[in-house]
Amino acid sequence: MTARSSLRRGRAPLGLALALTGALALSGCASNEATAAKTTPAASGTGGSGLNEPDVNGDGKVVIGVLSPGDINDRGYYESFVDSADAFAKEKGWKVIKRGSVPASDALSAARALCQQHVDMVALAASELKAAIPASEEPVCAKTAWYVPSSANIDQTPRIMLSSDNPNQSMLAAGYAAGLKMKAAGYTKAGFVTGIKADFSVLGAKAFLAGIREVVPKATLVSTYTGDFNDSAKAKEAIQAQISQGAKVIYPYLGGATDAAAQVANAKGVLTLTPGTDRCDSTSPKFDISVIFSPGDYFRAALEDFAKDDLKMGTPRVWQLGVDPYPTVKICKGQGDEDQQLAEFMKKIGSKEIDPEAEVKRLG
Repeated sequence: MTARSSLRRGRAPLGLALALTGALALSGCASNEATAAKTTPAASGTGGSGLNEPDVNGDGKVVIGVLSPGDINDRGYYESFVDSADAFAKEKGWKVIKRGSVPASDALSAARALCQQHVDMVALAASELKAAIPASEEPVCAKTAWYVPSSANIDQTPRIMLSSDNPNQSMLAAGYAAGLKMKAAGYTKAGFVTGIKADFSVLGAKAFLAGIREVVPKATLVSTYTGDFNDSAKAKEAIQAQISQGAKVIYPYLGGATDAAAQVANAKGVLTLTPGTDRCDSTSPKFDISVIFSPGDYFRAALEDFAKDDLKMGTPRVWQLGVDPYPTVKICKGQGDEDQQLAEFMKKIGSKEIDPEAEVKRLG
């Protein structure tokens, strides 16, 4: 996992790693229908296992165990996941046990070792560690809840919760937000710069354009695939080319190259968006719209459910834009009723009044 990586607070921008492993967005993003088809019916709480959250093992304390396939001090994706656990645990007086750089071949033994330390939850930072999941059915982990980022190659089982979202929702809303800014300024052309050309990135561009056209029906979009989410030189070249073609709003749907791309856009007075995190407070570079779907935010929301004894095992947790806190889209400095229009649009997506897939299909 090398690209969906960024971090809040002005660090390297959070982008697209799970997409590179076959997932369509943060947390894996297998489709809702596909995930639901694999679901094992479960009762409330921890899937009818008779365990109570958050002190699942009943020892009077709450301990969260995190396993990561990458460096948890990487100033990127993996650290953002651990940061969320640490921050929430501190608020609640919980403890976090974390282990980074876990090889896939060691995932199962690492999970067993966590359970032996009496953790109440085992959280996998990424689907590369799916080999750990069988431990959830073993006696050593009988009194644990499990948080697992969803991916197309992971089946739902009774003792885990799969976390997923629908990337088309946030991409459509991102386009709508961009459309509001374009309409106010009289712009009709936008740009989309990303890395590899794959199904998820092509569909992402289409959803972004579909959202723009909800506000600016005759808007056009120029898309550039640099082949690398982290190559800053290629990203800057692509941004400059799109600006020369008249793009006034550009979405750098990138990983490590996001800041370099945004700085070029800033220098030319072009509006830009974030790929995953809330960076409305960032000043160098500056972002005009935050598209928020970071792994740490999803995990924190899951921990909030866990604290309320409402994180259900044996069923997928599909985060819904317009319903859940994340994913969401935020205009950094909304003018007039822009914030209200965006909120109403996202609410319609959440209530299924607007179907992102149908909007994308209309583009052909």
